[in-house]
Amino acid sequence: MKMTPIIRVENLTKRYKKAQTNALVSISFQVAAGEFFALLGPNGAGKTTTISILTTTLLPSSGTVMVAEHDVTQHPSLVRQEIGIIFQKPSLDRNLTAEENVRFHALLYGLYPYRPSYKLMPKTYKAKVDELASILGIDKEIFNPIKTFSSGMMRKLEILRCLIHEPRVLFLDEPTAGLDANSRRALWSYLNEVREHHETTIFLTTHYLEEAEQANAICIIDQGKVVSFGSPDEIKADLIEEYILLDAADQPKLREELKRLDVDYSAAGPFRIKSKPHQVHQLLKAIKTPLTMIKTHSPTLEDAYLEIIKRSSWN
Repeated sequence: MKMTPIIRVENLTKRYKKAQTNALVSISFQVAAGEFFALLGPNGAGKTTTISILTTTLLPSSGTVMVAEHDVTQHPSLVRQEIGIIFQKPSLDRNLTAEENVRFHALLYGLYPYRPSYKLMPKTYKAKVDELASILGIDKEIFNPIKTFSSGMMRKLEILRCLIHEPRVLFLDEPTAGLDANSRRALWSYLNEVREHHETTIFLTTHYLEEAEQANAICIIDQGKVVSFGSPDEIKADLIEEYILLDAADQPKLREELKRLDVDYSAAGPFRIKSKPHQVHQLLKAIKTPLTMIKTHSPTLEDAYLEIIKRSSWN
């Protein structure tokens, strides 16, 4: 039996008041439970509008949106109980300690009755905070003031705070914006560990395309429409071909040899040749002209993304 998707979006349309066009145009996609899902698109494509509707902070104009089996329009409070959100900018109270931020969040969700100090909180709360703080590597700083935290540590604390009520879906809206490369890498290491421990579905929007390379599924939107959907490999395979670049000191001789071998190549050197990985060795063995350049090009997600957006702008 096919499992019910944890997120189901059908014909979602959004038009803001006084807007000339729709921000979202009948978009549809599904996210499986426990999946790492990435929503990509250029600025103004509709990513923020989509994630705002999914997290119940914005009403759709039409369409059906279900999150954790709850309709976001009819049962927004039930949806909120099932999700966690990390925004682009930290939303922590800098006048509190890290643990106080977490405790306040837990009280808002009705997980525990109010207690004025950590010592008075139930053992289940303490165990949960200790577990998550250890996973995220901030167990030694959990009682420190937020003012002493670096931007990377604040991101980790936001993840801890979001996970304290064990959400089924964790929405990450540009979670590594403003972080350096080392902090981004470390944060993703922690996120992957959290996902493995808690089987949490991750819904990501990002401008760092390398962060989406490990996603199970990617949805690319542009001008409010879905323009591509699939795994990273599927998206790359459908749009970008692998090729090799060959060159020789004697370009005319190489050109004639490529013609004789019936190879499809670019007119001028270096010669760009479409070729699958298993064909490269066979082709190089057949070429007798001494080569000065052999370069292979395998498509990246960024290559495919830029090609998709370019094609979308033509339509």
